[in-house]
Order: sequence, then structure tokens, then C-alpha cells
Amino acid sequence: MKRTRLENTPCPAGRALDLIGDWWTLLIVRDAMHGVSRFSEFQRSLGAAKNILSTRLKALVAEGIMKVEPAADGSAYQEYVLTEKGHALRPVLIALGQWGSEYLFEEGEACTLMVDTKNRQPLRKIELRAQDGRILEDNEITAIVPKSHTD
Repeated sequence: MKRTRLENTPCPAGRALDLIGDWWTLLIVRDAMHGVSRFSEFQRSLGAAKNILSTRLKALVAEGIMKVEPAADGSAYQEYVLTEKGHALRPVLIALGQWGSEYLFEEGEACTLMVDTKNRQPLRKIELRAQDGRILEDNEITAIVPKSHTD
């Protein structure tokens, strides 16, 4: 099945998935958020083939989600570091993880838990809020699709 490109869709979720929707890409970003920065570390952590990892890292750099810097320890290695655009994916990964822990684990089954570093307490479930602060239910959210310039 040929993959449909969504880079020109008016749907922000579609465009985002076009860029970061494959699981290798999100796992690379997740690992970078946990301090992984070198190619060999990503490969060891993910078990990804070198060609797949190389392709995904190049795409993340090309899209401004990561940047390449000289190794912090002064060695000849390069490190992949998240940019502001990359760090902005944290709520996406947190929400995905919260959904996964709620629906994909059996009662009492151990899973990774995201906690705040200060109090070591689990994060509150991400909530969707209106501009006035109200927590929104599913039936209180809708999409406004822009009219095309050809209409």
C-alpha cells in the first residue's frame, strides 16, 4: 500500500502525523527527552537497524526537531539534541503514554510512570481546556475547516 502524503492537508494532526507519525520517529524523540544523544545510544536503546535510524535522524534534523552538535565531552562524536520544536512534542508523548497506560496494560501490570522530578508524584492526566479554563468534554470540541482559496 502506497503511503499518502499529508503535508498539504489543512488538518494540523494530519500534517503532524505525516512528519512524526511512524513509531521509530516518536521513540527517537522519547529517548532524546530521556538524555540519549548519540547514534550508538539510540541504536542500543531502540534496536533499530542503522539505515532506519539514520534516515529518521536525518529527517528530524531536516525538520528542525533535532540538531546535530559536537559531543559535550569534547570527543570526536556528534550528538543529536532536541530543539525547541522537538521539546514541544513532550505533551504529545505524555498524552500518548497516559492513554497507553490506561488502555493497554492489565490491572496491576507494571509500566513506566511519568513523575515530576521535584515531588516524584505521577503527572495529572492531560486535560483539554477552553480559553476560559473550563475542562472540555468530547462533545464540547469541534473543528473549523478553512475554506479553500479555490472556493
